[in-house]
Amino acid sequence: MVPMQPVRINGNDLDFEELSAVVYEQRPVLLESFARESVERARAVVEDLLAGNRVAYAVNTGVGKLSDVRIAPEQIRELQLNLLRSHAVGVGEPLSEPEVRAMLLLRANSLAKGNSGVRPVVIETLCEMLNRGVHPVVPSQGSVGASGDLAPLAHLALVLIGEGEAYFAGNPGKKPRRKGDPASRRISGSEAMKRAAIKPLMLEAKEAISLINGTQAMLAVGTLTLRAAEIMIDSADVIAALSLDALRGTDVAMDERIHKARPHLGQMRSAQNIRKMLEGSEIRESHRQCGRVQDAYSLRCIPQVHGAVRDTLSHCRRVFEIEMNSAVDNPLVFASPKQIGKREQNLAGDVISGGNFHGEPLAFALDFLAIALSALAGISERRIERLVNPSLNEELPPFLAQGAGLNSGFMMAQVTAAALASENKILAHPASVDSITTSGNKEDYVSMGMAAAIKLKKVVQNTRNVLAIEALASAQAIDFLAPLKLGKRGQRAYDRVRAVSKKLEQDRILAGDFERVAEVIASGKIADALDGEDVS
Repeated sequence: MVPMQPVRINGNDLDFEELSAVVYEQRPVLLESFARESVERARAVVEDLLAGNRVAYAVNTGVGKLSDVRIAPEQIRELQLNLLRSHAVGVGEPLSEPEVRAMLLLRANSLAKGNSGVRPVVIETLCEMLNRGVHPVVPSQGSVGASGDLAPLAHLALVLIGEGEAYFAGNPGKKPRRKGDPASRRISGSEAMKRAAIKPLMLEAKEAISLINGTQAMLAVGTLTLRAAEIMIDSADVIAALSLDALRGTDVAMDERIHKARPHLGQMRSAQNIRKMLEGSEIRESHRQCGRVQDAYSLRCIPQVHGAVRDTLSHCRRVFEIEMNSAVDNPLVFASPKQIGKREQNLAGDVISGGNFHGEPLAFALDFLAIALSALAGISERRIERLVNPSLNEELPPFLAQGAGLNSGFMMAQVTAAALASENKILAHPASVDSITTSGNKEDYVSMGMAAAIKLKKVVQNTRNVLAIEALASAQAIDFLAPLKLGKRGQRAYDRVRAVSKKLEQDRILAGDFERVAEVIASGKIADALDGEDVS
């Protein structure tokens, strides 16, 4: 077995592909050597500040409303413990193992930028926790997304000092566990670190605030949901093309000239995908001369709606990529270039208080994602309605039922899709328009970014399930159009649906079918129908 090459972090160029490899493939992580030098220079500034008895927020003061309280030198280590313990007040369902792995990586990478003033050993310990499978238990609720995700990050950081709780995965190559796995029991943070042979840290000045100040919880959830959404939008194009074919719609609205006349990149991409999916379809050819001028919006405007979702995903990816490689704690340390080389007494550098921990850029993006994906589910549900409604489905059997009346077919499947699409409308209400004052009115305007992230996960799940229902309904409709055949790509997508769900000959429980098709969508196997020429 060839060892995986490590991802070398430096705070500047971590990308989505590397994050995914670390989170899902357990690729090892190392601190880049030149980044270590930057980290050491910033640490020297903090130590010189302490040696000179100068005051800096959260280095030798209290935090939040207590920032005017000076901390004696002999109490600074105690302050680090108190900060972690007092901020570990999260509640609710713990974040998933992939989300916690993403948090660990993102926190380590931000500190590696060299603006946080921590020792390199702090970053290296985070990396070792990733590499050896120590995953802190991080409750999902308790962050208002302003001084960063204080509570979630405090629970993450507790394990570094041998406190809190964790799951211990053991071998680095092990896949993330499912709930109910006996190995997924919680153990103490100290026991997890002991089993992993990682020495817990004694934190020094500035290190606790650097660990808990930041946006890594909402960003971890955001990056992983964006990854799922990017798979889902390609899947939606594929499934929509099946529905368009099944409803014997016209492909004239996919004409490239139309989309070049309004050249949004996402719109042009989705139109291209639909054209590819319809290539070689006997169903399309059979009704090309039927004289239909145009279809309903849910078919005719697939590129415009799906394309707008695509463009939203692209925007959010840019926001997340910037945040992945940003220094987001407070205060930040800026070492003078003069410090390169031999260390001297009273080295130049600044420790500056600011607000990079504020989650507003992410909160807006997370809310935007929820809005976009709600539209994706909404238009999918309308196509399902057209497939099952005997007044709209182009002479397909009512509710796609064999022996309609005795059998109800997909009647209730559309009801489920409608329920999910409507739930998304509630969840799409932006969290970021809200604020609530905390910390004695010091933190008087907050982002609610973590709330945006948590509800976005539900929107993703709902949207995927709606698309799974559409995929099954379109496959059922296509069965009724035999012996006419789909094109090669359409057939590939159809086969992947049918591999986990057989044709509905008479009423049966479909809940398991929906779940299996949703899993196929999540895996990217439906989206893969767009690639290549040959049926696999």
